[in-house]
Amino acid sequence: MYQDVLTIPKVKPMTVNTMPKKQVGLLGGNFNPIHQAHLMIAEQVGQKMGFDEVHLLPSYLPPHVDEKKTIDSTHRLAMVKLAIEDNSFLSVDTRELVRKGKSYTIDTMLEMTAENPDTEYYFIIGGDEVAYLPKWHRIEELVQLVNFVGVKRAGYTLESPYPIIWVDVPEIQLSSSYIRKQVKQGCSIRYLVPERVREYIAEEGLYLDEL
Repeated sequence: MYQDVLTIPKVKPMTVNTMPKKQVGLLGGNFNPIHQAHLMIAEQVGQKMGFDEVHLLPSYLPPHVDEKKTIDSTHRLAMVKLAIEDNSFLSVDTRELVRKGKSYTIDTMLEMTAENPDTEYYFIIGGDEVAYLPKWHRIEELVQLVNFVGVKRAGYTLESPYPIIWVDVPEIQLSSSYIRKQVKQGCSIRYLVPERVREYIAEEGLYLDEL
């Protein structure tokens, strides 16, 4: 007599190199102030791309040739935190505020990829920003560290010398500069920003002297 023995095939154990990487979206900006379009883009792109989470990256000083006036970073950070406090899918990364100086994306990505080698990053940019990618600081190195996700916008080309993952999201014609002007003119910004952000702007008297 003999007994059948169930043969279980050997399964190759997953190593650090073979395990699927965490997928994280990044949305940078001055957030002066953060508004509903920022939040909608972060949520929509993150969900459509299947990211594990999306990090908002407030810049300390945007690396623009034409430097823009901005309020103190403590106010901008406070408003970002208020805007996402009820959404566990979104979080804020303060490294650019802590580092200070001009906020170059290459410096941020070198830090992030070194700290989290098990994470794959996707930098979210508007369709209008894609044309400026060739002017980004050390762009050739940057595209080796992060994937770029472009948010489609009417009237802007989908062509780029760099690989872009294009995503469709509802288009909202809203900008931080518009909100600042509304505040200065004494107009309502209700529903343009999260209610907690609107209250914060009013309580702190922000943007009343906007140029």
